[in-house]
Amino acid sequence: MSLFQTNAWQKAWWAEWADTPGATLVSEGGNGRSGLYVHGYRHGLPVKTQCMQYVGTSYRKFSAPRTEYNTLGHLNDLPAVLTELEQAQWTEAVFSDLKSESEEQQMMQSWARKHGWLLREIYQDVAYGIAATGAFEDYLGTLGKNTRLKLFNRRKMFESLGDVAEENFWPYRAKEFFELLNGFHEVRWGSPCFSHRSVAFHLDFLGRAAADEIHPLLMVLHIDQRPVSVLYNALFRGCVYNIQAGFDENFHRKIALGTLHLGYSIESAIRDPSVQYFDLLAGEGKNTNYKVNLATDQESLVTFMIVRNRLFELLYRTKDAITRLKRKAR
Repeated sequence: MSLFQTNAWQKAWWAEWADTPGATLVSEGGNGRSGLYVHGYRHGLPVKTQCMQYVGTSYRKFSAPRTEYNTLGHLNDLPAVLTELEQAQWTEAVFSDLKSESEEQQMMQSWARKHGWLLREIYQDVAYGIAATGAFEDYLGTLGKNTRLKLFNRRKMFESLGDVAEENFWPYRAKEFFELLNGFHEVRWGSPCFSHRSVAFHLDFLGRAAADEIHPLLMVLHIDQRPVSVLYNALFRGCVYNIQAGFDENFHRKIALGTLHLGYSIESAIRDPSVQYFDLLAGEGKNTNYKVNLATDQESLVTFMIVRNRLFELLYRTKDAITRLKRKAR
């Protein structure tokens, strides 16, 4: 079970977005399972779209924090779950960010083919992680020269610039932490990292964390008491999940501050005997895919759609055919 299928994450997410117009819960998530809901809306079509998807995901209509490693639960329970889903009212189902080529994916796609429903692959991605069971020095030895420089070797330069300290802002300064995170993102990306609703969700999730034995790590790196970098991590069942990061990109031209701060966090995880893995999750950086240079492991993720409404099937087949023709014409 990942962090994203805990009661804390699943219930906090649904509590925040349950009032979305047209959204109806199909099954609750938690205890190792992603919940499901149906979102009914019009998408410029004569027939209303009834899109079933995981709790924690939103296809098309609104933005929410990403939920990865989605699953419908134990494989032994999956046939019964899929039979239940046949009774729900949906025109299409979008299953996002589940492990690619897994037995679960194969069972779900076989279920769709058995019923003659259209299968469409929407997106592929890769989640990156670091095995945290060896020595930190051994991990450094696996890195390329430039990556090792950014992650570790620039520490002396950084620490020579002032008094360096790191502090966990959980639980008493959590709101301040998200203000710092959003502030760094506004400068770097031109917009905040999290919307007001997303911040509310994260605060709710963190407030529920203790019940699931999740340990929030809202790490703030200071130099001369000035915050210059933040890491939003959470420790759950021996895995540190790196959910988000932000930093002062104008701090120093020779110091990659975000990577440097990750280096402190990765070292702490590897030196902690209770931690076995540091999960960088999916997604890339602004300029480069820095995660691929840090990772020791990769996990392929896939998002696919099942369409069981015949009109929608015709529309999607037409759309896909046009897309293929455009690609050939390039």
